[in-house]
Amino acid sequence: MQNEVILPLVGYLALVFLLSFYAYRRRQTGEFLNEYFLGSRSMGGFVLAMTITATYISASSFIGGPGAAYKYGIGWVLLSLIQLPAIWLSLGVLGKKFAILARRYNAVTLNDMLYARYRSRILVWFASVSLLVAFVGAMTVQFIGGARLLEAAAGIPYGTGLLIFGLSIALYTAFGGFRASVLNDALQGLVMLLGTILLLVGTIYKAGGLSEAVSTLRTIDPNLVSPYGADNILSGPFMASFWVLVCFGVIGLPHTAVRCISYRDSKAVHRGIIIGTIVMAILMFGMHLAGALGRAIIPDLTIPDQVIPTLMITVLPPIAAGIFLAAPMAAIMSTINAQLLQSSATIVKDLYLNLFPQQIKQEKKLARISSFSTLFLGILLLLAAWQPPEMLIWLNLLAFGGLQAVFLWPLVLGLYWEKANAHGALTSMLTGAISYTLLASFSINLLGFHPIVPSLLLSLLAFGIGNLFGSKQIQQTAASQ
Repeated sequence: MQNEVILPLVGYLALVFLLSFYAYRRRQTGEFLNEYFLGSRSMGGFVLAMTITATYISASSFIGGPGAAYKYGIGWVLLSLIQLPAIWLSLGVLGKKFAILARRYNAVTLNDMLYARYRSRILVWFASVSLLVAFVGAMTVQFIGGARLLEAAAGIPYGTGLLIFGLSIALYTAFGGFRASVLNDALQGLVMLLGTILLLVGTIYKAGGLSEAVSTLRTIDPNLVSPYGADNILSGPFMASFWVLVCFGVIGLPHTAVRCISYRDSKAVHRGIIIGTIVMAILMFGMHLAGALGRAIIPDLTIPDQVIPTLMITVLPPIAAGIFLAAPMAAIMSTINAQLLQSSATIVKDLYLNLFPQQIKQEKKLARISSFSTLFLGILLLLAAWQPPEMLIWLNLLAFGGLQAVFLWPLVLGLYWEKANAHGALTSMLTGAISYTLLASFSINLLGFHPIVPSLLLSLLAFGIGNLFGSKQIQQTAASQ
């Protein structure tokens, strides 16, 4: 193990726990559910921008995405910029209307919003189970990414790194709640920005300049500098699918949507959109370009996902590598804590309190259940991550797609279509989940499109058909509230 790399990382984790301790103290002063899961809806513009960006940017963006750029070339860097409007879409489409309705319904979770709109317990139960299943897959990816990062950059064995990484996140999320999550997201967003810029500069310098790096890539494989990528992977249908999956479909991600009900005021939304988009542009472009150019420095990696941690210890001094190891760690931690907290909220608010509504006044008991459920999920994810796949990006996109196929249309149409009812929403959810599972499991790519594209089209069609058979009384009641 490399002590010079590990020591700065230990200092960074200590700072994370200090912020979580502060959040824990604040948690004692407010109403438990609202404070633990939403931070009392008090986020300003800068924190909103950082938390929604840090939540969206994950192991896929800092490990899997640059790994794909390493393997497929500069064309993948251009592809990654498709994601730039994601923050604008999330806050713009959901944003104000979502937050206004959440305050009116006193909603704490995404499923609270769905119940308030559609008045269907069956729909909430299906949504809860779908969210938990997909989040287990998505968080497993993040755990694997964190352990691989420690393995490659600090020389810590994969299993040991997984335990350190997983237990740290589970503990600070369990006891700090939403406020700890967003405070750490703000810190982690700044760390990611600084780390990205310095790593990219170091990579270009080590490669002998940008033109020299591109020439080296062309020598290795001319397709690495082609807009179509190595193996001509970047076809029209592939790029369209990618845009749906990592940009437009982000509107349907529960852990992103819940950020839209947690900000303070309209000014926070406007600032969040501007700052978040700028931060997203720097992070996406910088990390993916570093991954692509990294092949000119380290041409023979057998596992593409190791390019960023390997670059860190190659182009930066050990102490600097340890400091900036915190950048991808921050990206991974911020995504896990958001998803872990949302999973805990689903278990406590959407499942437990639906079964035992009289327990809502037992705040100490709810606090214990919330903390223990978060810790239990963390341990479950450690076990799931013990045998990792070769490339994280495909597993992460699989989990992303599953969430979008279930939640996108019930969320968007529930907000903007007054006639939307529970029958339509539930039919859409079932169709999206079943079609995406079948298409993804059997690797069926209709006309070359990723399974998310036909799944979203089918679930939209199913919403319209199912809506014809819904109760008019239910839809009028929901719409009028």
